[in-house]
Amino acid sequence: MKTSRWFRIFMMALDTVVLFFLRMFRRFDHVYQYENIEGGTINERPRAVKGTAQADLGIECELELNGTPVQEYQRGKKMDFPIGRSYTDMEGIVTFRGDNFRSGAAFGTLSHTPKALEKAWSVSTGRLQKGYGKGYWTGSGWTGQPLIVRWNPELRRLMNIYPHKKEKDGLTEAIYSTMDGNVYFIDIEDGEKTRDDLYVGLPFKGAGALDPRGIPMLYLGPGDSCGDEPARGFIYSLIDCKKLYEFGANDPFSLRKFHGYDSSVLISEKTDTLIAPGENGILYTMKLNTKFDRETGELSIAPSDILKLRYKTWRSSEQRYWLGMEDSGVMWNNYLYIADNGGNLMCIDTDTMKIVWAQDVVDDTNGSPVFSVEDDVPYIYIATSLHWTASRRLKLGDVPIFKINAVTGEYVWRHTYLCNTVAGISGGVQATCVNGKHNISDLVLFPVARTPQVRAGILVALDKKTGREVWRYHTGRYVWSSPVDIYDGDGNAYIIVCNSAGDMDLLEGRTGKLISRLNFGANIEASPAVFENMLVVGTRGQEIVGVKIS
Repeated sequence: MKTSRWFRIFMMALDTVVLFFLRMFRRFDHVYQYENIEGGTINERPRAVKGTAQADLGIECELELNGTPVQEYQRGKKMDFPIGRSYTDMEGIVTFRGDNFRSGAAFGTLSHTPKALEKAWSVSTGRLQKGYGKGYWTGSGWTGQPLIVRWNPELRRLMNIYPHKKEKDGLTEAIYSTMDGNVYFIDIEDGEKTRDDLYVGLPFKGAGALDPRGIPMLYLGPGDSCGDEPARGFIYSLIDCKKLYEFGANDPFSLRKFHGYDSSVLISEKTDTLIAPGENGILYTMKLNTKFDRETGELSIAPSDILKLRYKTWRSSEQRYWLGMEDSGVMWNNYLYIADNGGNLMCIDTDTMKIVWAQDVVDDTNGSPVFSVEDDVPYIYIATSLHWTASRRLKLGDVPIFKINAVTGEYVWRHTYLCNTVAGISGGVQATCVNGKHNISDLVLFPVARTPQVRAGILVALDKKTGREVWRYHTGRYVWSSPVDIYDGDGNAYIIVCNSAGDMDLLEGRTGKLISRLNFGANIEASPAVFENMLVVGTRGQEIVGVKIS
């Protein structure tokens, strides 16, 4: 039932009063430590232990290969994403949060100690009418991270880049898919277009991805259908911006009616394989059979071995605890770590497409898992939004942040925050965390939305070993955008975080102290990417901005 605007305002005001009084009687956060876990190190293969078997969550799986149901599967050549090997040799950010471990959205180091943020340029974007009801998709949405790459001269000359930009030494291009159905190509130095916009006509909320092998291919996934155009995955050539392939439209293998493809895909270089989670509850993998002539620019793919894994759980339905993966997965060796809308974190062996272990992370999980190795032990950091577990009347609930052993799936610690949620604009954690490095290598940072007040938010730095707060920064309005960690040549960390009021804050990473603030006058729910001293991000106000970190 649709409620009036005044009723929603009244309920938000009531929630504010209730939250105020709750603060007098209970703590807003709690830390839980888990003792005597079995655990495992990087030298061990992932395995289920007591409490992490897929049967514990009632998960059942089925496979389809090239349109035919199969009972078992064994990949001929193993995927391999080892620790210590870079995901790409390209200069830039080629997938959401940079790589297969979702390590971060910054390339390079700062050439100086940052003192201020300065708006350098802006590019106007548009809007796209929704395919249902009223309203428009506007500007850049969640997760909305741009891709940024400095093309080598040999590739530049092959692509449909404008001639004067093609000749520019060191051209660094932002490739930004937005909710108006366009992909924009921008020189990050001056904000000028580098080629014609690519119009697809579907709302892009996710980051998309570039091929990490230096092959000029762009992978896109819209967050929703639009009119008669169903959501589906796309692969485009960046030689001429022509479509090479699409998949997943109204997939009859799906157990969920809704289809969306926000997840930023990964590519296995060793096996020439695409790994693409879908919000329709299907994990897709396919061998691309890529052919690329680096002299002539001739590029083609002929996907084969199209394998689909679908699953269901004891609590999933079309009404609650939905199936589907909206986050972007982590790959370690041949194991995929991915969470879903139904509060399940799964470790999947991509050689067999069997679930190795599964853990209950309680609620709808939109922020991506982040992989971290500490003292030779692999961990996953992840947190959830507040959706299914919110109280019925006041829409309050404890939102968990987890540290989980990546070998066994066991909880290491859990830190919860009391949050509020609003229909369609969730509280809790929508963002992906910062896994601290260098002088903040002991910290992990999460933005928590709609706490301690309904429209407010905080950024918390937690001790990796204990889960306890080291510092807390009040962001003003709530944050969906994923913060970015950047570092100077001495390893000093700085954090950039954007909020729903259009503020962009530059903080000291060690203390959370504010250094500089800009305001762009519109919600920034998209996540920035940084290339050396330049940041790029879009707003819901139909603008892409370039910000110099000076």
